[in-house]
Amino acid sequence: MTAKDGYAVMGKITSVYGVKGWVKVFSYMQPKENICRYKQWRIDRGSDSRSVKVLQCKPHGNGLVAEIEGCNDRDKARELAEYLISVPIDSLPELDAGDYYWHELVGLQVRLSDDRVLGVVNHLIETGANDVLVVRKCAGSIDGKERLIPYLPEQVVQEINLAEGWLRVDWDPEF
Repeated sequence: MTAKDGYAVMGKITSVYGVKGWVKVFSYMQPKENICRYKQWRIDRGSDSRSVKVLQCKPHGNGLVAEIEGCNDRDKARELAEYLISVPIDSLPELDAGDYYWHELVGLQVRLSDDRVLGVVNHLIETGANDVLVVRKCAGSIDGKERLIPYLPEQVVQEINLAEGWLRVDWDPEF
């Protein structure tokens, strides 16, 4: 989940569903059904960005399906596959102190306790047990390695400073 122009990526259209133009949706929100609360999505793929009206969105099996205005057949739905779904950041619910949206963590510099830089948070992945920070090299990194660091506040992630753009981890740089 990343932030761009006041919007945060909250999901992705993955494929078509049925023959009437519905699409399958993978939600990054917890619980996943929360993406259905938003009746207007901005969808992006490459340089193509547009606003779409969501007529219906509902759980189906392990995922979600949605009906988008103007998308009334399978071919039109297929054209929307792989678009990222964004919603306005200012429409997201306020979080409790110490909780963060993924888009707030993306781009933060990752530092060790001695202030050496491991890289920056490129994105996060959900593994089931815990979320994982994908950290990639940046200017000033100690090396060029990509690292997968568990997002475990107070265990691995020691401190987060959004204002200054960094987070501190207790992590062995050899991993």
